[in-house]
Amino acid sequence: MMIWRSNTLSLVLIFILFVTHIQSLRFELESGHTKCIAEEIKGHAMTVGKYHIINPNDGHPLPDTHKVTVRVTSEHGNDHAHHYAENVHEGHFSFETAEAADYHTCFTAADHKPPVKLTVDFDWKSGVAAKDWTNVAKKASVEAMELELKHMLEIVQGVHDEMFYLREREEEMQDLNRDTSSKLAWMTGLSILVCLSVAGLQLWHLKTFFEKKKLI
Repeated sequence: MMIWRSNTLSLVLIFILFVTHIQSLRFELESGHTKCIAEEIKGHAMTVGKYHIINPNDGHPLPDTHKVTVRVTSEHGNDHAHHYAENVHEGHFSFETAEAADYHTCFTAADHKPPVKLTVDFDWKSGVAAKDWTNVAKKASVEAMELELKHMLEIVQGVHDEMFYLREREEEMQDLNRDTSSKLAWMTGLSILVCLSVAGLQLWHLKTFFEKKKLI
């Protein structure tokens, strides 16, 4: 039984690498500057993010200068923010994507004189990793094995959806390549036709010129 559970957990970890997107990073942001982080997420996928400003002085309140404005948008909906928070030192967001796209989380620090440097801790998850399985277990009151099987089912479904998404992207790229090749062949043929036409006109002009000069 313990061997089976160990193998199951190993499979879960392997599948997670393929179907989840996790970004956990810490970066610096100067006053008056904006830094954006992009993540490609498929459609109808859950995504969650948490962020907070690192306190430079432990044991003291966070300075008023250490606040940021956060905006989360997609490349297809820049006029609508999935999340917006102004002058905050921490926050979180969660939403389900409507379509496959690149989603951008932008952090903007207010301009201060003298300038200060903020350290931002940002954790961004999507897919299966974005679900709170602890709460799922509490709400459903299921046993540990049932929860694990449900988790695996979600992961397998995620692999299935990811494969179809990648196949669609591959077909789009193939269509683009075929279209490009067709246009290139057409342009090549047209170029050859123009060159031959110009060469023919030059020969005709030279022949006419020599005949008028009675050289041939």
